[in-house]
Amino acid sequence: MVYYRDSVTEASWQLLKELKRQFKFCLIGGWAVWLYTRQLKSKDIDLVVKPEELSRIRKKYELFKNERLKKYEFRQGEAQVDVYAVYYSDLGIEAEKILQDCRIVEGFSLPSPDVLFILKLAAWLGRKSSPKGRKDLIDLVSLLETEKLDRTKLKHKGIKTLIKELRLLTDLPELNLNQHQLARAKKRWLESLVVV
Repeated sequence: MVYYRDSVTEASWQLLKELKRQFKFCLIGGWAVWLYTRQLKSKDIDLVVKPEELSRIRKKYELFKNERLKKYEFRQGEAQVDVYAVYYSDLGIEAEKILQDCRIVEGFSLPSPDVLFILKLAAWLGRKSSPKGRKDLIDLVSLLETEKLDRTKLKHKGIKTLIKELRLLTDLPELNLNQHQLARAKKRWLESLVVV
């Protein structure tokens, strides 16, 4: 299922590939989830970088510092690029800790699925009533569906809130899950979120 217009996600994907050729970063957010799950594409690009890469990006793109959200950002067309810097940004997990547990997936440096899940959970908690919050929830469910998460590493105060939200879900058309399929899937997801 398509969440954003194809033209928007394709332009974002092309920009992401261009950024990968030029800079070193760990990709987080919706595109990282897509690389693990192949579910919903993203329109925004989220990067975690070391200070030297931030300087290199700043030379090529006009970066704006967002003090409130502790990030840098720039736009290119409809794609927003958020750049999170080591020793400055905290996304629920400090940026420097994210970089300690990256792996290569299809040529991109990504955090482990567990770290990505916690990052998505923190994002969802901050905007759950918005369209971006809905996309975050779908990304969380997509990661749960991979069954690649280590539930002993899913320690976050927001897990209880997520469990409540999952119990309330009645359908998930974005992932082509009808009521019956969702009921079976929810049982698996909830089991993977309950830490023994």
